[in-house]
Amino acid sequence: MRKSRFFLYGLLVVVILGIGYLWLMKPSATEQKNVSNSQVIDEAFQLIKKEAVFSKNENLLVEGAIRGMADALEDPHSTYLTKEEAANQEASLAEERVGIGAEIMLSAGKFVVVAPLKDSPAFKAGLKSQDEIVRVNEERVEGKSMTELIQLLSGKKGSSLKMTVYRSSENRHVELHMKRDTIAMHTVSSDVYEVEDYSIGIVNITLFGEKTGEEWEKQTKALVERGIDGLLIDVRGNPGGYLYSVSTIIGTLLPNGSTFAYMQDAKGVLEMLNTEKQDNQYLNKLPVVLLQNGGSASASEVLAGALKDNKRAMIVGETSFGKGTVQETHPLQNGGKLKISTHKWLTPKQEWIHHKGIQADLQVEPDELYTMDIKYYQGNFRVGDFGEEIKYVQQVLGALGYNISRQDGYFDEDTEDAVEKYRQERSLDEFNEIDDALFQSLTKTILDYKTSRENDKQFQMGISYLLHDMK
Repeated sequence: MRKSRFFLYGLLVVVILGIGYLWLMKPSATEQKNVSNSQVIDEAFQLIKKEAVFSKNENLLVEGAIRGMADALEDPHSTYLTKEEAANQEASLAEERVGIGAEIMLSAGKFVVVAPLKDSPAFKAGLKSQDEIVRVNEERVEGKSMTELIQLLSGKKGSSLKMTVYRSSENRHVELHMKRDTIAMHTVSSDVYEVEDYSIGIVNITLFGEKTGEEWEKQTKALVERGIDGLLIDVRGNPGGYLYSVSTIIGTLLPNGSTFAYMQDAKGVLEMLNTEKQDNQYLNKLPVVLLQNGGSASASEVLAGALKDNKRAMIVGETSFGKGTVQETHPLQNGGKLKISTHKWLTPKQEWIHHKGIQADLQVEPDELYTMDIKYYQGNFRVGDFGEEIKYVQQVLGALGYNISRQDGYFDEDTEDAVEKYRQERSLDEFNEIDDALFQSLTKTILDYKTSRENDKQFQMGISYLLHDMK
């Protein structure tokens, strides 16, 4: 199997439909340039080149034809990638990237910093959580897409970048200067959770990238050296990645030669995938729990299916996403790439989980506040106002247990009472209105709640099972 070309990763394909108008005219007898071996495609190409009012760029027309063929497969995971799109996808799975090192989200039309990575150029320049990006190198970012912002932030290692942000906590604009640098992208993190005289290793895998297998072995060997009694693997929200990376991880958890999946090609031929020989089976005797949710897809599901069917781990959480296909990328002469679903993958019991997912052995639903997305809103609102910002406040306060009769964005008297009570309990200024201070406090409240493992029901259930198994 060509490990460098197989990957499992979910992509959203946007299909753009256009309406064409043909003005019937007799074609000229000029020499025509064929772009394929298909007469009808060449005929359409020539007609568009000669008659179309809008863009006649040949490269765009060819790319559009390729994209259209991929779209005709009606497979969201088969698509055409331009040279730039292909580079971005490869970078998302790479060990290192060049950039400023900051997590950014688009909220209510504004680009808000979630957090700068520690010791990154953004961190050293003083970029802070909840800063709103206003300008990059004197160019305003208002109205731009996330892709366009990333392009502005991207550049060569060592190149300079100037960023203007609005810092609502200080009610002022701040100008920051930084130089782009190499950012190490770690996909595996670990720590030890101590409970009832037991040490449980916690390993979080965010993505199956190029070096995930190596990171896994380094982290888990360090945990074993610390004397852990059990292992909890967290792949919640992991969208997948390279198949060879997940196979490396599975090889440390299952006996040598164990079947962890099957590959089935377009003709229905099955290929058995087995773990490779490992001399040091250092994880074999540890009890294992895997945490998954609806965002665990593709390669994450290969891991879950392998552990479940081989009775190696208890799966805790929710049903996984349900992506049972494998894609292969093929470079094209124009620098782009064609990504096609070439195989189905099946669990060791030869089950195809496409659109069905893998059921958790122990179903655990998280509570509303734990799964709530943080939105970085600003502004002032009072009774009688209406808007998405108010709706968000109502949802958060309702999840916190305050008496909220409506969550439709209308600022009524119940909302006013809840806001006033919340402000009093959090020692905010004694107002009954929504303002920037309230939004910032709600953000901190949600973050504090999410970062406490005591509030993570799925995590606590996984720990409880491991304790039962170890006793």
